[in-house]
Amino acid sequence: MDRKKSFLLLTAVAAGTALYNLLKPIKSNVAVIQGFQKEKYLGDWYEIARLDFYWEKNLKNVMATYSQNEDGSIRVNNQGYDAVKEKYKQSIGKANFVRTEEEGALKVSFFGPFYSGYNVVMLDEDYRYALVFGENLDYMWILSREKTIPEDIKQKYLAYAKRAGYAIDKLVWTVQE
Repeated sequence: MDRKKSFLLLTAVAAGTALYNLLKPIKSNVAVIQGFQKEKYLGDWYEIARLDFYWEKNLKNVMATYSQNEDGSIRVNNQGYDAVKEKYKQSIGKANFVRTEEEGALKVSFFGPFYSGYNVVMLDEDYRYALVFGENLDYMWILSREKTIPEDIKQKYLAYAKRAGYAIDKLVWTVQE
């Protein structure tokens, strides 16, 4: 294949991928929290555990802060300290509800029109601890309003995640100093 055909093929694949990601709906195929209360969820959350991925590689002291934007969307401020590069990382994005604000199914974007699923699947009644699944089995977070989580809540969330098909043995337990 000559260079021109290779370039055209790569361009077509890139354009197709971008178009798919732009137009694909964010669906929640898991049971999410019903009766979700956005105002109670807003604020600071410490990351207790995660399934690791590129952006969070080597991060400790990871926090997410959720606040309301003027347009009704949720401002997402993720930050942590890269222990290898010895510097802080921050990523600002926005989240919108997939269907209604009473369901814990959201879509989050950090890069313009590209969204990913953010599904709140378990939450205590006081909004102190949360289990969040992404749009597939590669993304999962355990969050807490404090730097730790009670053992009974931890075990409950791990058992639920395991039943849902998540590889809980691959969780990274976030160092919170």
